[in-house]
Amino acid sequence: MKIVRTLLHDVLLLRPRIPSEGGRELTIDRSELERVGIVQPFVQDNHSRSTRNVLRGLHYQIEHAQGKLVRVIRGEIFDVVVDLRLGSPTFGQSAALHLLAGEGLLLWIPPGYAHGFQVLSAEADFLYSVTDYRFPEHERILLWSDPALAIPWPVRDVEPILSPKDQQGTPFAATVAMLEAKRP
Repeated sequence: MKIVRTLLHDVLLLRPRIPSEGGRELTIDRSELERVGIVQPFVQDNHSRSTRNVLRGLHYQIEHAQGKLVRVIRGEIFDVVVDLRLGSPTFGQSAALHLLAGEGLLLWIPPGYAHGFQVLSAEADFLYSVTDYRFPEHERILLWSDPALAIPWPVRDVEPILSPKDQQGTPFAATVAMLEAKRP
């Protein structure tokens, strides 16, 4: 496994070894992950399927923060992370990239980041392994369209398709106030 690049503090874009002709593909190997600094165990694998212009996020958990190892296996998405770790050198910064099926890339998002994506292809299948379970009572949503985040979403000429939950995102300033109030 090779680190292709670092997007923000601890966020990694990874390229696993891919066979040249046929054969199987080894994408997740514990020793390879540990070699690049990913030591958290994964407790659950999830599969998300969405259609063009669906926008999910920006999701995070205030307790039981989840690290995520994500991959697109069909289609194309615009993937976004926002650092919500108080004291991090990249706190409040966002990073975005296109993930395309067939490239074989994995994105490591450590615990403490908000995460979201917009589907750019007709359909997309998105796989992600998480380091902690989903706790609905701890789920929060950072407002995807908050100008303070300056995320260059590719939704300029159409309205994104948002779930009712994703329509209720909290602005960044209010999120910071809540995180600071919860700090021990």
